[in-house]
Amino acid sequence: MNKQDYTNTSVQEPPLDYSFRSIHVTQDLLSEKPRTGLRPLRHAKSGKSMSQSLWLNNNVLNDLRDFNHVVSQLLEHPENLAWIDLSFNDLTSIDPVLTTFFNLSVLYLHGNSIQRLGEVNKLAVLPRLRSLTLHGNPIEEENGYRQYVLCTLPRITTFDFSGVTKADRTTAEVWKRMNIKPRKVWIKHNAL
Repeated sequence: MNKQDYTNTSVQEPPLDYSFRSIHVTQDLLSEKPRTGLRPLRHAKSGKSMSQSLWLNNNVLNDLRDFNHVVSQLLEHPENLAWIDLSFNDLTSIDPVLTTFFNLSVLYLHGNSIQRLGEVNKLAVLPRLRSLTLHGNPIEEENGYRQYVLCTLPRITTFDFSGVTKADRTTAEVWKRMNIKPRKVWIKHNAL
């Protein structure tokens, strides 16, 4: 393996920042230039970014159609994507495409239009997810919002920019016992 082609996921590259670009569809990212930050973006020989963070906040995205394809065009190692910021868009659901990024540890979805609390269930498959934001979505108004999220995603340590405490976990467990009925296991009578 060529030393320059090696990606060290512990080294944090600057984000690939497409915030405030009035992006309507993910394909628009391919023709937009990312914002420049204090540190320059590093690129692989292929011309793709070495970043592990993708910021798409404050745009007008209402779905993530072609997201995987676009991300693979922008990032040299899309499998190392650790931070996605989709805050302040027009998303009405949590697209399952987000669950394909197994190294994702930070996901910002605040300030969207996510309607159903059950959408959070999709994120349970992300083994490294530690920080999640969902405030400013209609689901925030549902009873047990925080407790439901903490029960569904027990590995997160920061939720809505607030640290998750032991007391939060205890409250969530009590809430779960009082509000979430265990699934009944149906046994076929013929099988007995």
